[in-house]
Amino acid sequence: MAEVDIAPNFGAELKDGWKPVNAWVSNGISWLDEIQQFYRDRSVIEKEYSQKLSGLAKKYFEKKAKRSSPLSVGDTPSVTPGSLESASMTTWAVQLTTLESRAAEHDKFANQLVSSLAEPLRNLAARYEDLRKQHAEYAAKLEKERDGAYTDLKKSKGKYDSVCQEVENRRKKTESSFDYGKTKAQGQYQSQLGEMRNIKNTYLITINVTNKQKERYYHEYVPELLDSMQGLSESRTARLNNIWSTAAVLENQTMANSTQLLQHLSNEIPRNNPVLDSMMFVRHNAVQWQDPLDFGFEPSPVWLDDDTMASDPASKTFLMNILTKSKDSLVGLRKECDARRREVEGAKRVRQAIREGKDKRDEVEVVRGQFHNQEMLHESERKKTTAEVEVSTITSNVGDVSIGAKNHAFKNQTFKIPTNCDLCGDRIWGLSAKGLSCEECGFTCHTKCELKVPADCPGELNKEQRKTAKAERQAAAQAQQATPAPATNGAGGGGGSGPPGLQRSDTMGSMNTLSSGYAASAHRSVSGTTARSSVVEDGPAPPHKIGSATRAHRMVAPPPATMASPTATSGDTEGKMLYAYQANGDGEISVPEGQDFALLEPDDGSGWIKIKPSSFGASAGLVPASYVELAPTSSPFESRPARPISTASGSTTSLTGSDTATSKPPGAKKQGPAVAPRRGAKKVKHVEAMYTYSAANPGETDMEEGEKMVLLQPDQGDGWCEVESRGGRGVVPASWVREV
Repeated sequence: MAEVDIAPNFGAELKDGWKPVNAWVSNGISWLDEIQQFYRDRSVIEKEYSQKLSGLAKKYFEKKAKRSSPLSVGDTPSVTPGSLESASMTTWAVQLTTLESRAAEHDKFANQLVSSLAEPLRNLAARYEDLRKQHAEYAAKLEKERDGAYTDLKKSKGKYDSVCQEVENRRKKTESSFDYGKTKAQGQYQSQLGEMRNIKNTYLITINVTNKQKERYYHEYVPELLDSMQGLSESRTARLNNIWSTAAVLENQTMANSTQLLQHLSNEIPRNNPVLDSMMFVRHNAVQWQDPLDFGFEPSPVWLDDDTMASDPASKTFLMNILTKSKDSLVGLRKECDARRREVEGAKRVRQAIREGKDKRDEVEVVRGQFHNQEMLHESERKKTTAEVEVSTITSNVGDVSIGAKNHAFKNQTFKIPTNCDLCGDRIWGLSAKGLSCEECGFTCHTKCELKVPADCPGELNKEQRKTAKAERQAAAQAQQATPAPATNGAGGGGGSGPPGLQRSDTMGSMNTLSSGYAASAHRSVSGTTARSSVVEDGPAPPHKIGSATRAHRMVAPPPATMASPTATSGDTEGKMLYAYQANGDGEISVPEGQDFALLEPDDGSGWIKIKPSSFGASAGLVPASYVELAPTSSPFESRPARPISTASGSTTSLTGSDTATSKPPGAKKQGPAVAPRRGAKKVKHVEAMYTYSAANPGETDMEEGEKMVLLQPDQGDGWCEVESRGGRGVVPASWVREV
């Protein structure tokens, strides 16, 4: 056997050369079908003796001439081989020459050609082709993962640019707003700024992860795959040598007069070292290649920034949670990688023993098991690499922020009753009722808020301590929503706060488009509801304030003195226009400011009423209910004591839009409120009372079990809703009614 000068390694020398290697190996495997077909053809020809053997040899010499170059150096060699052929092709030529020298065959040998050569070759080609396809699928998966990492990085970059644009929009809105709007805009700007920092950090982490995965793709994954393909090709050649040796033995036994020629053939076949074909392929396909450049941080075109990770408290909390999760996963991933690696190394040793003739197991099955373990090892190493890069990136930029952290023992939970997030204060209920709950202290939050929760778990708490802690967290969350964080300078999270801006209570939240001019839910917040003083039978307890030390009356905005009676009949009520209105659609009418009218159809919940102006010849039509002032009529509210004025709003803005002398310059034209949607655009909803309820406070209304009512304002998160019942218009517990 010829000595090999070098031991070529596809992974080390061809780098990113999967396509030519795959094509070359595929050619070699498909060539097995051609060889086994040759033996089948020869079996037929052997029956016709020597006159057919010469034609067969000539036929396959021509085939060999066509396949010589692809099988020797591949389909697209970088160096032209000339007339040079691989060792396998040379050995094949010796067989054809031997065939030309033979003149006789008999039937036994023809049968042996099919049973001992053609069928094993067909099975061998099918098994090696199956292995090659697995390699190809794995290569496609690697490329898809690489492209997916690039796509994720691109998406992260686009998300970062988008959030930067949103921060810039919030900043511009802050500059252009005033009074309460400015405070609200500042809060939104700070919230968006924190979100931008988190997304920026995620973008930086994604860059490092992508670079690491790219490096491993070109220096580990693809080279290992190419080495496996090289081993597959060499194994195929070795098995092909065994088939050829068998053919030579059969031929030697059958043809005594060809002993000398067959002996020469037998001596030539072992010289076809599998490494020789690989060496020739490598020498004719090696090209210049270099690593792709690493990715770098690209600042957003609308937000000047650098590649420094944000280190403000909120960002550190976000990074601390990522760091903790990555650290926790590393231990298990490392053990899993070590176990998989030992299995892969064991399979490689078995393959080597099979090649050396020390092991009689089926090499194809061994390769199949090795390939499965290699794929599982790859998955584990990808996860481990990601976790290691996350840990190193965070610790190198902001230090080990997980030291001393007391993380919450969160567990996935589906909340079946209204529950608020202890971090952001928003509701965890309805279609998005899935969230997290700490098993020790009872901290609840959205799944999206998990990485923003500080690691300050107080440990296991009893029931009373949990209720107290829950109330404190909700109060803090509500206070954080109401009071925006101070502005910071720069994207890194540092900087001092700016001068305090003007603050103004929310009056817009208490306005709606109903003719009453107020919304009963304006001040029924979670922290503003109290326990009921009256006991109601056959029904759940009304909403009450959680964690309240004293029982206080609910405060809601009072109805204006001119509120129309819910039971007024058409044509009984009169009023006048507070603002001029210009008709914009069918059925509407234009009415000047101060015009008296008669009410024909009251507001049905759509925000519109039908009136007939008192001027001569005027026609009836629709106008916005918020543009009118109705004359007082008999109402169930008149028999009740006046509801206390809400103290939740410090605004001096009138609900009817009549500003003070300082709110607008003299002579300025009065501007009406926003026009409600057209009638029919909003479908009136009805609810049915599940229990009997008696009003105990101003602004509430009575209802009987089974009574159907019009829903005017749904639950705003405080457990109350506004309805119109037989007892009049007012609020009732939202959990005591159901939609019909």
